[in-house]
Amino acid sequence: MPAPIIVVGHKNPDNDSISAAVGYAYLKNELEKRASGDADPKRVYVPARLGPMPPESAWILERNGLQAPEVVAHVHARVADVMTPNPISIGHDATLLEAGRLLRQHNVRALVVTNDDGTYRGLITTRMIAERYIAATDALEEGGANEMAVAGDLIASLGQKVADMTETDVLVLDKEGLLKEAIEDLMSSALREAVVLDDNDVAIGIVTRSDVAVRPRRKVVLVDHNETRQAANGIEEADVVEIIDHHRIADVMTVNPIQFLNLPVGSTATIVTLEFRRYGVEIPASIASVLLSAVMTDTVILKSPTTTDVDREQVKYLADIAGVDPTEFGLAVFKCRGGEDDMPVDKLVGADAKEFQIGDATVLIAQHETVDLPAVMKREQEIRDHMRQLRDDHGYEFVLLLVTDIVAEGSQFMCEGNRRIVNRVFGINCTGEGGTWMPGVLSRKKQVAAKILGA
Repeated sequence: MPAPIIVVGHKNPDNDSISAAVGYAYLKNELEKRASGDADPKRVYVPARLGPMPPESAWILERNGLQAPEVVAHVHARVADVMTPNPISIGHDATLLEAGRLLRQHNVRALVVTNDDGTYRGLITTRMIAERYIAATDALEEGGANEMAVAGDLIASLGQKVADMTETDVLVLDKEGLLKEAIEDLMSSALREAVVLDDNDVAIGIVTRSDVAVRPRRKVVLVDHNETRQAANGIEEADVVEIIDHHRIADVMTVNPIQFLNLPVGSTATIVTLEFRRYGVEIPASIASVLLSAVMTDTVILKSPTTTDVDREQVKYLADIAGVDPTEFGLAVFKCRGGEDDMPVDKLVGADAKEFQIGDATVLIAQHETVDLPAVMKREQEIRDHMRQLRDDHGYEFVLLLVTDIVAEGSQFMCEGNRRIVNRVFGINCTGEGGTWMPGVLSRKKQVAAKILGA
């Protein structure tokens, strides 16, 4: 089975990023089952995320009995991508004859030697056994033994215990380690092989110099973004095989032509829903709830100017499957984010923050959606201190936070750094205290980022 294809959203994942990954991975796996018939699917798609889940995502997944997407630190090639899993092993008290038979039977050059409890002890290789036999013949050249004596020694060696020849000074690798670093270590190692152990010291893989001759590229499907700055670390080394997004087309490069679905709708989950319907794949109620939650949060309960008739149609379709009232459901999703009084400030500001490039400068535009704006503004000084720290730590031209009140249908702007850009673009006077109320501004993408980037 080939390595799983990772379906992943952007850094600082929001609900749309999480939900689109879950929904699209499910769809792709169903299509693979359909194509393979009774045979095993040729490909497996795994939803992933690049950071902690928003509270609403955790809530909706748990409510529907769905697993959270696995956390992926990067998409660089890993040791796990080249190792031979489940290596052939032999007990330390076995004989060289048994070892030789196993090596030949499985056409491998190394065996993992195990202790009595199955834990890793070392390696024995064809090269070690060959050197043992060659060393025995050296006695002939030295005149210290006759041919019969050498033959007798070789025959006797067949009963020698594997433990006597086990090499214990073997490079041990982490399966999640970067392949490029492992290659350097392996090439400088005395042995041609390295082992991969689990937390219980059991060998789960073996890596040879031949394995690392070809550098693999991890296959990735991007959802809810197509910008390198927002993608997983190592995306330049990965093989992006699909992109499903509703943002501007940015700078992600691909090795081959791919399916790139980029539609001007309010949510990536909307596009995923359209794909379910296009292929005639039934959406389970659990997946429908997840996708519906994403459309409702990304369109601010269909109030955002990014909302289209296509979004509204998919909301009705998904709500019918999930058996919920879409507006009541959307409000419940927003409310489960928890109170702003005790939310950590780094989460309040950074949970939904994206970097953008303006010429040579980088800016951070964050958004926090709430049903209790006064509770957020009570923490203004703490929030501004954190924003200034972000600006200083990362060298941002400015950090802009939109505190979006989904009930009042507007956003309070707070900006730290070069406020002149924000003030000029929006014709406001955003200062270092109180912020500026922007009625009707609900969409970072369409009403804020697009204006700043186009200024």
